[in-house]
Amino acid sequence: MNSAKIKTSVGVLGLIEVDGSIVQLVWDGWNEGIRSPALKEGLAQLEAYFIGQLDCFDLPLAPKGTEFQQQVYAAILAIPYGQTRTYGEISNELNGSAQPVGQACASNPIPVIIPCHRVVGADGLGGFSGVGGVEMKVKLLQGEGAYSLLL
Repeated sequence: MNSAKIKTSVGVLGLIEVDGSIVQLVWDGWNEGIRSPALKEGLAQLEAYFIGQLDCFDLPLAPKGTEFQQQVYAAILAIPYGQTRTYGEISNELNGSAQPVGQACASNPIPVIIPCHRVVGADGLGGFSGVGGVEMKVKLLQGEGAYSLLL
């Protein structure tokens, strides 16, 4: 396992890489081991994202999760930059219900890159499991120009 960190507008973020794939993003990350090509590229893409020069990550990802969680992560990755989908919309796509989609979002090991902040409730923002909770979700959405949701 290798890890590397970067200072961003939302705090210090760390990436963890195993066998050439990003497996986790953590707040208050650390540097440990070799700065692999996947970590170098991940840090470069995070930096570009937070300065508004990247709207779609292209990294080798290997998030842990159940088959259903993997389906939710794939659906989340398909949400375009600056747009949102509701828990219900994703659950309808997966022939499930909204609550398990919310639980999958909460267990997302690679937030920001797998942009669970783009998943909202039908009547509000919903939650966010990252540091800072809903306030962090708002910052990430504002950074993408998704202001209409926040009015």
